[in-house]
Amino acid sequence: MNRCGRKILWLIVLMIVAGCATTLSAAPRVRVKDVAIVEGVRSNHLFGYGLVIGLDGSGDSSSTEFTLQSVASMLSKMGITVDQDDIDTKNVAAVMVTAEIPAFAKSGTRIDVSVSTIGNAKSLFGGTLLLTPLQAVDGEIYALAQGPLSLGGFSFSAGGGQGGASAVKNIPTSAVIPNGALVEKEVPSTIVRNRMINISLRHPDFTSSKRLSDAINAVFADAATAKDAATVSVIVPNDFLLQERLVHFISYLENLVIEPDAVARIVINERTGTIVAGANVRISTVAVTHGSLNVVIKSKPVISQPNPFGEGETVVEGDVELVIEEKDNPLMVVEDGVTIGDVVNALNSLGASPRDLIAIFEAMKQAGAIQAELVIM
Repeated sequence: MNRCGRKILWLIVLMIVAGCATTLSAAPRVRVKDVAIVEGVRSNHLFGYGLVIGLDGSGDSSSTEFTLQSVASMLSKMGITVDQDDIDTKNVAAVMVTAEIPAFAKSGTRIDVSVSTIGNAKSLFGGTLLLTPLQAVDGEIYALAQGPLSLGGFSFSAGGGQGGASAVKNIPTSAVIPNGALVEKEVPSTIVRNRMINISLRHPDFTSSKRLSDAINAVFADAATAKDAATVSVIVPNDFLLQERLVHFISYLENLVIEPDAVARIVINERTGTIVAGANVRISTVAVTHGSLNVVIKSKPVISQPNPFGEGETVVEGDVELVIEEKDNPLMVVEDGVTIGDVVNALNSLGASPRDLIAIFEAMKQAGAIQAELVIM
């Protein structure tokens, strides 16, 4: 990477880290709905086994027993008796169908489904899913899926599979059906229990939990209680117990503004050289030096040619040039209480790369100079 490219990379790193390394007083104020959910309001996973038909010879082979059994069973239910040995499944594929039904989805609502092969089918291109019941973990059927597949990719080959040319885009053995399932039964959900609503933080934290309860109590006196780091219980006022008023109450709670807290943390991804620091990270007094040794070996051919019309031969010899560079960087003292942004700025002046920064932060953590959790991905 040239010098200009390194400057641009450092500018991006500094903007990210310095932007994160602000004081606690500058922490963002967010809505409750952005950091918490109301207990009972959740989606549910559905799954089912089905058959995809209409494939152009890219379906399961005759060795896939469960596909043969499924086709024979389906035809039997339609009054057609057929022997499994007489079934050719090259245009059929056995698949698993999955979907996610949102909370409060009503009968007649359409949801997206994903379809994936479980046999040895090569591609689902051009296929259509037959009617497939989708059930939840309780064994109840909540939706029915059916329709043409959308792959967003392809798989073609030439040479009859005997080493000919082939072209593949994306994953041809997985597909989706937008709005491919029809909800037949509503998933029961309970929000209020004994006049109580529980609000769960997505990232549990005792301080955030208390701040949430304080924000609610500031509007509805003595209504909220912080149960633990993740849960705040709220008593529904009498005026909001009716269903239509309950929606207004929950909407009001979701739009309250709080200032969530977070643990001081530095997240490092060594594979990509990414460093992300939280707002509360602080550094104790520590001395840091950074030096690097660069060894460059250049081999340049030296050609010796004979005189014109001479009988000599051209001789090629190698001339090896060895260059050793060592940066003489001073010892830098990081003062107590500075932010990560200040540290990055100082280390940047020493010529540290992102990967050098990672090594330095790890060493500072081992020395007890970083007052934060170090997470290495």
